[in-house]
Amino acid sequence: MTPLDPTADVLALTRALVDIPSESGHEAPLADAVEGALRALPWLTVERIGHSVVARSQLGRDRRVVIAGHLDTVPAADNLPSRLDGGLLYGLGACDMKGGVAVALRLAAALPAPAHDITYVFYECEEVAGDRNGLARITAERPELVRADLAILMEPSDAGVEAGCQGVLMADIAVRGERAHTARAWKGVNAAHRAAAVLRRLDEHTAGRITIDGLEYREGLSAVAVRAGVAGNVVPDLCVITVNLRFAPSRSPREAEAYVRDLFPEYEVEITENIPGALPGLDQEAAASLVAYLGVAPRPKLGWTDVARFAALGTPALNYGPGDPSLAHTAGEYVPVEQLRQCEARLMGWLG
Repeated sequence: MTPLDPTADVLALTRALVDIPSESGHEAPLADAVEGALRALPWLTVERIGHSVVARSQLGRDRRVVIAGHLDTVPAADNLPSRLDGGLLYGLGACDMKGGVAVALRLAAALPAPAHDITYVFYECEEVAGDRNGLARITAERPELVRADLAILMEPSDAGVEAGCQGVLMADIAVRGERAHTARAWKGVNAAHRAAAVLRRLDEHTAGRITIDGLEYREGLSAVAVRAGVAGNVVPDLCVITVNLRFAPSRSPREAEAYVRDLFPEYEVEITENIPGALPGLDQEAAASLVAYLGVAPRPKLGWTDVARFAALGTPALNYGPGDPSLAHTAGEYVPVEQLRQCEARLMGWLG
């Protein structure tokens, strides 16, 4: 096991984390190292759940804060080991999100008696299917471990606050026709041609803009796949258009489904995925306190993150971490050293 020193400088700690490979499903060595580092801190109780690690202070404070980050990365793209170039640290996961994990570990080591009780959550399999997600397992099996007044997810946000997140709906719209040999195409009804009406409706659709807590969430409805045909000499009798709806967190999954079905009432619509978003929760005391301390203008999270899992437990949650989210999963991802230090210092001040 490669040891980790959570008392090290945040840059050195980030490099050490990056240099321990942890592609989704292969987080065990990194989870071992994180667990070992946390068990060396006597003011925390530590539990291991699969390849996720939860550490908690038990000081009896009036407020509890969760600080969470995932340990896994996407597959490598010739971007290991880490390398430092000026003020930028390059390497697999540097941005998404080992920089944030390093900040969290530094806080755990440097705050034996914080102003708030803190729960640190380092979890597996965020980058793959949701049924493997380590945080989902914890919230399902041990929800008491992650209930709090506020959750801070250390997702890259350019050291700004991205509040809440959008919901996600996936649906298949079936357009029916009638098969025929292409040499006698007039004897059939081409479902692919008929699908043009669905695509035109999507093209002309105006996505909603919904303001919550002063933040504007822009919705989006897009065709992401079109499938038709069984052979090159057969008029297709079925065309399936897969659509993706990103909906504002004020909509429930049921309302999002009704929204799509109402747009295509004459077609068969099969909902294949429907995941709720998370309200920003900026009106909650703990969230408002953090935002005021940071002195930044919150932005809406245009996308889905695991803050939704905390919201489902009734815990307001924010995305706050070092790194540009647009660099996530790219071969050249990096995290600015200045943002590592900034996030560490600001959270240290608020928590301490």
